[in-house]
Amino acid sequence: MRLLGRSGLKVSELCFGTMTFGGSGYWKNVGTTQQQEADELVNIAFDSGINFFDTADIYSDGQSEEILGKAIGKKRKEIILATKVFGRMGKCPNDIGLSRHHIIEACNASLKRLGTDYIDLYQVHNFDHLTPLDESLTALDDLVHQGKVRYIGCSNYAGWQLMKALAISEKYNLEKFITLQSYYSLVARELEFELVPLCLDQGLGILPWSPLAGGFLTGKYRRGKPRPDAARRSVAEKQFLQFDEEKGFDIVDELERIAITHNGTITQAAINYLLRKPAVSSVVIGARNKEQLFDLLKTTDWEMTSDEVQRLDEISKPPRIYPYWMQEFARRDLGF
Repeated sequence: MRLLGRSGLKVSELCFGTMTFGGSGYWKNVGTTQQQEADELVNIAFDSGINFFDTADIYSDGQSEEILGKAIGKKRKEIILATKVFGRMGKCPNDIGLSRHHIIEACNASLKRLGTDYIDLYQVHNFDHLTPLDESLTALDDLVHQGKVRYIGCSNYAGWQLMKALAISEKYNLEKFITLQSYYSLVARELEFELVPLCLDQGLGILPWSPLAGGFLTGKYRRGKPRPDAARRSVAEKQFLQFDEEKGFDIVDELERIAITHNGTITQAAINYLLRKPAVSSVVIGARNKEQLFDLLKTTDWEMTSDEVQRLDEISKPPRIYPYWMQEFARRDLGF
């Protein structure tokens, strides 16, 4: 268990993400888990020590929330339940975004679908460029004081957007974000420039999503070998995540070497690495079946050494961009 950001809330190191529950429309690309199998997966995860479950209203147009709510059932009080708001949930012009109107309507709808009277962590799923931040933040603050939401977080924010939100909350004594759910993996370390230092400074917990880069860091994609049939990165139009695959192949090779020394798997090593990174509270995992879930659950049975983390740091190091390379001179001058 780890503390969720600066809060006193304890969550498991692994968070079970349920984007695969449902599977309608676009979401067929990531999974079509229905109720019976979802019940089984949630029970396995819970019995193995996971108390943190994450979903979003937009996943399969609400089906993910409905399935997760039923799967949790009587375990509700023992579970930390997270969902999100922002995405389009209808055809009306106000069925999207972070206006006071949409946040309140979306929260009430999520509560109904989840079959609960409170949400432990309510996250804004993206930045709304049309709605003033103070409008969104006061609406979220109201939900906390009404008891419908207990903590708030954000997802996919840039550094300036997150810091501005925190400053507004500080100025008006509003509830603050305690988490940032962000794309973070060995092939995507860009948030280490701004967002990791910000979260460390302000006490936010990072919840990495897609820690396996859409399955690439499981080892099923290897240099010079055929791609698996129907896999997401085997079909050009399904390649949502963009990164340097040649560099990625080198990372997978190193993950394999490390995993072998711990009697683990490439998948476990990729997530184990993130659990050693600063500010990470919990890593969001997803599983389409029991076999994948059992493999993921073994991630916390072993711990990557500092030397192994350093080796992966070096091989996956993102290119230095301005002003960070310039600030390196100042750090050296200061002896820091």
